Amino acid sequence: MEDSSIVNNIAVKLFSGTASHYLSEQIAKVYGTDLGKVSFTRFSDGEFQTAFEESIRGSDMFIIQSTFPPAENLFELLLMIDAAKRASARQIIAVIPYMGFARQDRKDKPRVAIGAKLVANLLQAAGATRIITMDLHADQIQGFFDVPVDHLYSSSIFIPYIQSLNLANLTIAAPDMGGSKRANAYAKYMNASMAICYKERKVANKVERMTLIGEVEGRDVVLIDDIIDTAGTITMAADMIMDRGAKSVRAFCTHPVLSGKAFERLEASRITELVVTNTIPLKQESPKIKVLSVADLFADVIHKVHNYESISSNFIC
Repeated sequence: MEDSSIVNNIAVKLFSGTASHYLSEQIAKVYGTDLGKVSFTRFSDGEFQTAFEESIRGSDMFIIQSTFPPAENLFELLLMIDAAKRASARQIIAVIPYMGFARQDRKDKPRVAIGAKLVANLLQAAGATRIITMDLHADQIQGFFDVPVDHLYSSSIFIPYIQSLNLANLTIAAPDMGGSKRANAYAKYMNASMAICYKERKVANKVERMTLIGEVEGRDVVLIDDIIDTAGTITMAADMIMDRGAKSVRAFCTHPVLSGKAFERLEASRITELVVTNTIPLKQESPKIKVLSVADLFADVIHKVHNYESISSNFIC
């Protein structure tokens, strides 16, 4: 480990990609610095170029960019990492609040790509020396990288909010079997009961039928998920839970992708409140949606990573 006096003399620079500028500004403000100057040039044929407008030689660089669609957001991040490498930055840490393509973490049918592994390879080939991200769709994606990965969880943001609701008959529920581990961690920490929704799909983004495992009658149910895309699963789960006699149902989701008819489904559902983070900007506002910021969490982790401090205190469950 490097001498602390040497680390303290190394400049920390925060830069933002265009897709996450709204969040990067919040992170920089909490950290106590300004975002670095970077230019973005688009040519007449659609090709684009990024350039740092200040010296970054020998600095610890944190480049903040979520890689939600379009794929240009990912490629922009790759270009910024490459530019930093060629400008002799000491460390290049890619801060990716939402990592796109993470749902493609395995071959679930013949002749398909493993997109998450490809993205990991691209980030490393570009020159990233460390990754900071939040709520990957599958924990094992960390193993796709050969550089350190700081995998943060939204539980440190969601649990205090759930506790503030003072729900006397709390039940934590998973909208599908894949989320059972996450829901179980919340339930254990909060000493709450647990329920699981089992869904069957014939095609992607369309749930054929759903079954509830567990008792929810008279309970205040909190559904926990990492991503809500079309909102078909979460709204079907919420309506089924209410049909089984639940007192109320709320949903908590880290990454609000919310594509297609998601907003219409949420408005028509019996979900009391959908609580999300700002890893992805909302496409539109809704009275049912409450946004909690991840800026404080990421700013604190950036500070600790730069100073070689433990980030264990940032994990609740």
